[in-house]
Amino acid sequence: MHAQTLSQPTLASHLRALFALVRKDWKQYWRYPLNAVSAMFHPLIWIAPIYFMGLAFSINGKAEGFAQFSGTTDFMSFILLGTVLENFINAVFWGMGYALKNDMDSGVMESNWLTPIPRLLILVGHSVTNLVVTMITSIGMLFFAGLIFGFHPTGNLWAAFAPVVPMMIGLYGFGFAFAAVVMLLRDANALVDMSSFLVQTFSGSTFPVNALPRFLLPVALALPLTYGLDAVRSRLIGTTTILPLPWEMVLLVVFMFVMLWVGMAAFRSLERRVRVLGTLGQH
Repeated sequence: MHAQTLSQPTLASHLRALFALVRKDWKQYWRYPLNAVSAMFHPLIWIAPIYFMGLAFSINGKAEGFAQFSGTTDFMSFILLGTVLENFINAVFWGMGYALKNDMDSGVMESNWLTPIPRLLILVGHSVTNLVVTMITSIGMLFFAGLIFGFHPTGNLWAAFAPVVPMMIGLYGFGFAFAAVVMLLRDANALVDMSSFLVQTFSGSTFPVNALPRFLLPVALALPLTYGLDAVRSRLIGTTTILPLPWEMVLLVVFMFVMLWVGMAAFRSLERRVRVLGTLGQH
């Protein structure tokens, strides 16, 4: 009985497992340090055409037409903030979905699943390194983008973190459900590219969502990320919000709990399906 009690999982053992996952992914990532350089400068390549196109449609350096949709003429700060948050969206999607596919391909999926730790903890562990690296590379990207294109935040940086917290936690709900779909279909690349692109597009990462056609606007308003991006931009560069800011904060908190519940329920349901089919370790 005493030995059985000692073998029961505890919070401390879960934290050790989480740390081991993060440490493994961290070491693996920095075996190829040029990945971080690419993550820092690659977005600038895509942003450059937007910058010059924005200047072409600006009057005396001010994008007056853009301001009618967003409430600000500083289109580059608007896009750069969206790009940073877009990086974090990708970090969760790739950290969970693609890491799961890597475990399938390397043949360790089933052995990992036999360990006495929650399956969702494994997914969270895979995403932590991606989030930390994304934070580092995004700071570097903002620094160089500010030198090249200009970045002019005028609001309170710490106040802008308030909507980021529930937005990121709610995003994990997306990540759990997405990882379960990857586990079922056993294909990550196409799923990650398509789903992250659609989420980023409809949440307005690079443009004001009220510029969408009316029949697509309800899709954008159904995504919690839309309100997170909107609130962060409002607090940092003074854009006009879709809804009053307190309402958006309430919606973010509600969406956080709803998406976590939906994501965990979807993951458990599809995981049972995969175990019944016997395809957990296949790729």
